Amino acid sequence: MSVTAHRISIAIAVLALAGIVVSSVSLRNHYATSATTYCDVGENFNCDIVNRSAYSVVAGIPVALIGIMGYAVLLGLSTLYRAKAETPAMLLIASVAGLGFALYLTYIEGFVLGVWCILCLSSLALIFSIAVLSSLLVIHSVRRLRNFRA
Repeated sequence: MSVTAHRISIAIAVLALAGIVVSSVSLRNHYATSATTYCDVGENFNCDIVNRSAYSVVAGIPVALIGIMGYAVLLGLSTLYRAKAETPAMLLIASVAGLGFALYLTYIEGFVLGVWCILCLSSLALIFSIAVLSSLLVIHSVRRLRNFRA
């Protein structure tokens, strides 16, 4: 693994860890019985409304738990399996899938619920960054393979 690929993998791992933390806080808020004060910023930003809405659960599983599992997969791929040739493509596929889901949830926040969740927007920024880095990792891997074969 090249130095560039190693650095990108470390960056993805750090962002995935941050995603696990953000999603864990969101999951805690999902099950909390009292209101959170740090995430209630006027009438446009309220994590409690988002985290406790009908859209915060998919097939009986809290969206935040899905986030924890998704970020854990990305963390595992970027650390334990980073040396495998197929890992960059797997990271890209997983992160783009996560980004698509996050964009759908962001649409729900803005156009259905009419309120934004700071934790959700943070998670969106993290998965977007991971998708960009995964794209760079794939490009780097393809170039490296092309140069190796030449």
